[in-house]
Amino acid sequence: MPTAIEIYQLLPKTNCGDCGVPTCLAFAMKLAQGQASLEDCPHVTEEAAAALSDASAPPMATVTIGTGDKAVEVGGETVLFRHDEKFHHPCGLAMTLDSDLPTEELAEKAKQLGELEFERVGNMIGLDLLAVRDAGDGSFAEAAKTVAEAGGLPLALLSEDTEAMKAALEHVGDGKPLIYAATADNLDDMAHLAKQHSCPLAVKADGLEALAELSERAMDAGLEDIVLDGQPKTMGDTVQQQTIIRRAALNQKFKPLSFPTICFTDAETTEMKVLQAINCIAKYAGIVAVDFEDPTLVLPLVTERLNIYTDPQKPPQIDQGVYEVGEPTEESPVLVTTNFSLTYFLVEGDVSATKVPTWIVVVDTEGTSVLTAWANEAFTGEIIAKVVNECGIEDKVSHRNLVLPGGVAVLSGKLEEESGWKVTVGPEESSGIPSFYNEQGFK
Repeated sequence: MPTAIEIYQLLPKTNCGDCGVPTCLAFAMKLAQGQASLEDCPHVTEEAAAALSDASAPPMATVTIGTGDKAVEVGGETVLFRHDEKFHHPCGLAMTLDSDLPTEELAEKAKQLGELEFERVGNMIGLDLLAVRDAGDGSFAEAAKTVAEAGGLPLALLSEDTEAMKAALEHVGDGKPLIYAATADNLDDMAHLAKQHSCPLAVKADGLEALAELSERAMDAGLEDIVLDGQPKTMGDTVQQQTIIRRAALNQKFKPLSFPTICFTDAETTEMKVLQAINCIAKYAGIVAVDFEDPTLVLPLVTERLNIYTDPQKPPQIDQGVYEVGEPTEESPVLVTTNFSLTYFLVEGDVSATKVPTWIVVVDTEGTSVLTAWANEAFTGEIIAKVVNECGIEDKVSHRNLVLPGGVAVLSGKLEEESGWKVTVGPEESSGIPSFYNEQGFK
């Protein structure tokens, strides 16, 4: 592996910043640490690219499941801890369906799961994959076809029976499903199917040593899109295995374990299955497959995933401007808040609960909350007044009354002075908005 200095010698040395970092030396250091791709530099020569191909290869492979705009990318991570940079590919969430369900019931469940979505801080989030589990009764191929057509999501095909897998792939192979799983006994046949249909292949073995050997066999067979399953027995085993695999990939550059992983929930109770899944999401799983009877239990999983895979260096934020809740009129109240997504959507949700149409003026504070922005002098009377006077809200209402978050009541005097609007101090927490609206008589 070349050092950062050796990599730097082969770079253009223009310090243009087009790669996203200010200097070529800084970019070389990120390449050496596996935290950047050579493709990020638009000016590297073909000769340098060839010489640096090994150094620029990501420490963990990125595996794509499915095709088109619903395709799921897993793996491709470059750091152990998201505060070092960020995690790039959120783990795929799959719901498992048994192939022996009646066709109509299977189609209906697949359709419901494919359409399952939740809104979280402005993001629509839901499942990524549907996993069809072979019941061993000859129903696998038709079930895979049914789920693919009704669900509209990429598939994971769960069977160790190579003949059943072959039959299923004849129906859905063009959709590039994940083939699960190759074992020491069937690897050659499963690898042949994976290459024939250009599908990713999951390999599973009991323990990491056996898993690494099986992964090497898969690579020797010419496969590059591999998913790993070390078959952990407990949640403790899961944490240990996932951590070892991630460290082996990123720190030791150990190729047989440099692939994303897949985990399954197998606890006896639903509550423990939810905990298992959350545990896997938090500790590096590339794919988590669950089998909840109640699909709404996916909500805590997608929420956990959104929290973990949000870039910690770039707080989620919305654009500055005027937002409508309901169908506000010229007499509707006007609230002020910051553009931190979580803050805005908490306010928006609590306002919606009142059923009172409202205008919300959002001030750009670079994605920080009300108190943080105030402490950083990004949410001051002068700044708020400037936004209020320039955003066009005065043309939308017949009054000049603003509601200021109670946590920054100290700004009310300056805001009135700078804006010319009357300021009412609202509740400190957005949860107090409904009672505040009642007190103010807003309708």
